[in-house]
Amino acid sequence: MDDAAGGLQATMRAMGQAAREGARALRLATPAQRTAALTAIAAAIRAEAPAILAANARDLDKAGANGLTPPMIERLMLNEQRLEGVAAGVEAVAAIPDPLGVETARWQRPNGLDIARVRTPIGVIAMIYESRPNVTADAAALTLRSGNAVILRGGSECIESNLAIHAAVLKGLAAAGLPANVVQMVRTTDRAAVGAILSGLDRSIDLIIPRGGKSLVARVQAEARAPVLGHLEGLNHVFVHEAADLKKAADIVLNAKMRRVSVCGSAETLLIDRAAAGKLLPPIADVLIKAGCEIRGDAAARAIEPELKAASPEDWTTEYLAPIIAVAVVDGVDGAAQHIATYGSGHTDAIVTEDAAAAERFVAQVDSAIVLVNASTQFADGGEFGFGAEIGIATDKLHARGPVGAEQLTTFKYVVRGTGQTRP
Repeated sequence: MDDAAGGLQATMRAMGQAAREGARALRLATPAQRTAALTAIAAAIRAEAPAILAANARDLDKAGANGLTPPMIERLMLNEQRLEGVAAGVEAVAAIPDPLGVETARWQRPNGLDIARVRTPIGVIAMIYESRPNVTADAAALTLRSGNAVILRGGSECIESNLAIHAAVLKGLAAAGLPANVVQMVRTTDRAAVGAILSGLDRSIDLIIPRGGKSLVARVQAEARAPVLGHLEGLNHVFVHEAADLKKAADIVLNAKMRRVSVCGSAETLLIDRAAAGKLLPPIADVLIKAGCEIRGDAAARAIEPELKAASPEDWTTEYLAPIIAVAVVDGVDGAAQHIATYGSGHTDAIVTEDAAAAERFVAQVDSAIVLVNASTQFADGGEFGFGAEIGIATDKLHARGPVGAEQLTTFKYVVRGTGQTRP
């Protein structure tokens, strides 16, 4: 190991130890103190807006020079409106009930033991993410609300923005009397820092959360020596059932795909019920095309709309994050559920129908983290769920699933109170 690599390893281990100390400090902090810190962080983000936006402009300049794709640049970009949304999101987290110490169950045994299950922090969380500088504030806010210390490692493409937002976070922590090691930011773009985090930093890290492209998540899941909260890509579907209201369906599909194409809740595949495809597909396709969306259809869809581009097998497993959507004609709810089971990522899927029985059959069959009835997939967002913000959409089936807010960043312990009982 050369001196530079050894220095980085030492730095990362020190961050892990500092995070454990920060986690202990947070366990002793009161809910009011954590709330005060969140309020102060939001105020600091607003006060530091010129510096943050200037840092983001430098990141955008480098992104353009380095040939980042338009969806990546769109995710990276901050403006006054978006930055105000970031600050408001931190305030929304401050306003939610504190999850720590909440009893989720309590009972008494015949021997008089009183047993309670109580929410408690996980400890130290490491967050590895790409592109989105707002994640820096969201992750800091949610881990603080849930009493966890966090180590943040953002992508090299947004390093300037992340550091500027982190500086505002530190000012908020200081204003509330909390130590800086509660929220730490990896300041180097050296990819070896990711490997150090995946090693667990001498067992300092209790949970690793990746948020980014498929390759990042796959690497984290393959190499991590600490538990991982998975966040797969959003291969999201909208199924338009034969009993759908046509205007409602067109509005939902348009919003699901085109409201913001670069978010993980964007729809990537449109499924049309064969029983009414001739009636449903043409007006929905027309709305999408007029909005600037490219449509790639299977043979049945192209038989109805010949001007559509032919879909390839790869289109069913591609997260475009762009104004492109794949269209397949399927045989009712069962056919839609089978397509989603074959090609989906377990993220978010929706049905549009006026048939309540069909809706319930879809809900029962589709095993995704979020299943919607007559609503856009773009509601796959912690803020829209009332969580204030989110760290991501978990697609795992254990611990947390769907939008990961403050409550999902807690675990629990059992508190058993006795009066001198001994076990025979």
